[in-house]
Amino acid sequence: MPTAILTGPPVPGSSIESELRSLGFDVRPASGTADTETLLARVPAADRVAVVDARLVGHRHALRLGLTDPRFPLAAIPGAVTAQPAARRALTRAMARENSASGGTALDVDSLADRIAAALDADGADVHRPELGTLVAAVPAGPQARNEARQAVAAVDDEAVRLKSAVKARDGFVTTFFVSPYSRHLARWCAGRGLTPNQVTTASLGTALVAAGCAATGTRAGYVAAGVLLVGSFVLDCADGQLARYSLQYSTLGAWLDATFDRAKEYAFYAGLALGAARGGDDVWALALGAMVLQACRHVVDFSFSEANADSTAVAIGTSPTAALSHRLDDVGWTVWLRRVIVLPIGERWAIIAVLTAVATPRITFCALLIACAFAAAYTTAGRLLRSLTRRATRTDRAARALADLADSGPLAEAAARRLGTTARRLPALAAPGLALLGGGAVVAAAALTGFGGPWPVAGALVYAAASALAVARPLTGALDWLVPPFFRAAEYGTVLALAAKSDVNGALPAAFGLVAAVAYHHYDTVYRIRGGAGAPPRWLVRTVGGHEGRTLVITVLAVLLTASQFKVALTACAVAVALVVLAESIRFWVAAHRAGAPAVHDEGEPA
Repeated sequence: MPTAILTGPPVPGSSIESELRSLGFDVRPASGTADTETLLARVPAADRVAVVDARLVGHRHALRLGLTDPRFPLAAIPGAVTAQPAARRALTRAMARENSASGGTALDVDSLADRIAAALDADGADVHRPELGTLVAAVPAGPQARNEARQAVAAVDDEAVRLKSAVKARDGFVTTFFVSPYSRHLARWCAGRGLTPNQVTTASLGTALVAAGCAATGTRAGYVAAGVLLVGSFVLDCADGQLARYSLQYSTLGAWLDATFDRAKEYAFYAGLALGAARGGDDVWALALGAMVLQACRHVVDFSFSEANADSTAVAIGTSPTAALSHRLDDVGWTVWLRRVIVLPIGERWAIIAVLTAVATPRITFCALLIACAFAAAYTTAGRLLRSLTRRATRTDRAARALADLADSGPLAEAAARRLGTTARRLPALAAPGLALLGGGAVVAAAALTGFGGPWPVAGALVYAAASALAVARPLTGALDWLVPPFFRAAEYGTVLALAAKSDVNGALPAAFGLVAAVAYHHYDTVYRIRGGAGAPPRWLVRTVGGHEGRTLVITVLAVLLTASQFKVALTACAVAVALVVLAESIRFWVAAHRAGAPAVHDEGEPA
C-alpha cells in the first residue's frame, strides 16, 4: 500500500488527508523533518512513498497526476514529491540532506516537499512534473492566499479536466470527431465499475474476432453485422487508452496487449473477409495478404524512421521545400486535418473497412484499402526521405543498434557480415539501403516473374542473403539507413506472397497469409520491446526462426523441392512452427516483465 507522509503545520478544515486516502494512500503525519526521515525509513522498500505538505491546496486530479502515475520513478507537484521503489534511494538521500541542513528539530517553515524536489534536481535525478494546465496545486503562504487558492479550485471542474485529458491531444480526424466525444464517457463508465484497460482491450479483441466471424459467413447480413461490430471494436480500442489515461492505469503488459491486439484484430478481419469472399466464389486471398504486407511495411517505415532519429542531432543543409510547405499548411486548420486523413491512421483505415464491408464486396474493400494505404505510404515515405536528405544528422550507437535489431538478420547474414566488414566500410553512404533494395528486388522479381518450381527464386534468395549481409556489415548510421528494415520486410513478405500465388493451388495463399502473420508478429514484438526499453528479442529466438534472409531462402528452396500441394503443406507447417516459437517466447517475456515490475509504459498508438 502506498504511504503519504504529511509534513508541516496542520491546517484546520484542510481536506488533504482525506484526498490522499481516497487515492489509496496510507497517511502518516510527521512532526518535523527528522520525524519525516524516520517515517520514510519505516515504509517498506517495495511501496511507493510520497512526502506531502499539509498546507497543500489543489484538485484531486492534480494529486492523482503528481502522486499516482506508475510510469515515472520520481514525480513532483508544488507541495508534494513521490518516489516508486526504483527511486527510493534517491529520495532517501535528498531527505537525509534536508534533515541535516535543518538540524532535525524545527518544524517546516517552507515546504519540505518542495525542498526535497529541488535537492533531487540538484542531484541530477529525473523528476517528472506533470502539466497541470488549469488544475490547481499550491502551498499558500497565509490565510488570504489559502482562500484565493480554494476559490481557484472551486472555479475549475476537476472531473471535466480529467475527462478531457483522457483523450489524446493529437489524434486522427475520425477518432477525434466521431469516436472520442462519446468513447471517453464509456471509459469513465468503465472506471466507475472497476474495469481495467486490459479488460477493455480484451473486449475489443473479442468484438473484432466476432466481426471477422460474421464476415466469414459471406452473406450480406454477415457483412453488415461485421461492419457494425468492427466500429464497436474500434470504440472499445479508443476507450481502453482513454481509461488508462483517465485512471492512470499504465503498465508494460497493457501497452503490449494494446499494440498486439490491434494487429491481431486487423489481420483476423482480413482473413474473415477473405473467407467470406471465398464462400461467394471470389478468391481475394492475394489481396488480403497484399493488404497485410503493405500495412506491415508501412509500420516498419514508421518505426525505423522514429528509432533512427529519436536521439540524433541534426543540422539543416538547406531549407526543405516540404518542410517550408508543412509549416505554412500548419497555419491553416483544415489542412492539418486533411493531412491526418491522408496518412490513414487506424481510425480512418477501420472506417474504410467497416463501411465498405457493409455496403460493398470484399474485393472492392481490399482494392480500396490497398489504394488508400499505397497513397498514404507514398506520402509519408516521400516526406521522410526529403527530411533525411536535407539534414546532416549524427546518429547514436543506440539508434544503429535499434535499426540492426529491426533488420532481424539471421545466422547466414551474421556470418557473412563478419567477413564483409572491411568491404562494407569502403562503400558509399547510400550503399546499405541500395543493397537492401537491390537484393530484395532480385528475389521478389525472381519469385513473381518465373514459373513455380524453377531455380531462379533460389538464386535470387542467395543474392538477397549476400546483399543483406553486406548492407548490415557496418553500423546503420547513414542518412537513409532507416530504409533497410522496411526493404527487408518487403522482400521477405513479397517473396512468400509471390510464390504462394504462383503455386496456383487451393489453400496456398491462406497458408502464406498465416506464415506472414506469424513472422510479422515477431517483427512487431521486436518493435514493442525496443519501445519499452527492453531491447531486442534474444538472439537464440532470431536464430531459431532463421532471420529474414534464412526464412526467404528456405521458402524458395521448398518451392523447388516440393510439388505445389506439398508446398502448401510446408507453408502451413512453417507458419505453425514460427507462431508457436515466437508467441511462446513473447508471452513468457512480457508476463515475466510485468511480474518483475518493469517500468510502466503507455503506447499512444501507431505513428501512422
